[in-house]
Amino acid sequence: QATTEPPKKKPDPVTSETVVIWGLRLWQVIGIFAIFVLAVIITLCCIFKCRIPRTKKEIEARYAQRQAAKNYADKLETVPPLNELTEIPGGI
Repeated sequence: QATTEPPKKKPDPVTSETVVIWGLRLWQVIGIFAIFVLAVIITLCCIFKCRIPRTKKEIEARYAQRQAAKNYADKLETVPPLNELTEIPGGI
């Protein structure tokens, strides 16, 4: 059957200049999203100190430092309270 209606118009192809949301173009939306993701990653790295040691020497030094801190904390637990170590003058 032949009709006299014009063919349906194809949708415009999506390009970087296509308006996506709130009048922003596609490249602007992608840029805002990328900046947001980068800010979240930087914030998390600052909060959790997820820095990667660079050398074997640094890794070993950090391990030794953690062990020394643990030993020091264990020794502190064995020290009696201050009031048991000292006599208060005039005390009963």
